[in-house]
Amino acid sequence: MCRSIKTLRNPEMIVSDDDLDAAARQFVRKISGYRQPSKVNEKSFDRAIREISRSSRKLMDSLVVRA
Repeated sequence: MCRSIKTLRNPEMIVSDDDLDAAARQFVRKISGYRQPSKVNEKSFDRAIREISRSSRKLMDSLVVRA
């Protein structure tokens, strides 16, 4: 997998939606093999980013972090 995806979980930090969107975009680029999708694939690419961002937000909001 991509080693440059940064860890967003941090006990002192609230993860922004922009950070989640950027991580989701990077993930979709990696697994699709496209840095920028063609026009015909753009809707699928964007939908995947939105779905992954939503799932990531649910994950981040449900994690229990022990100090």
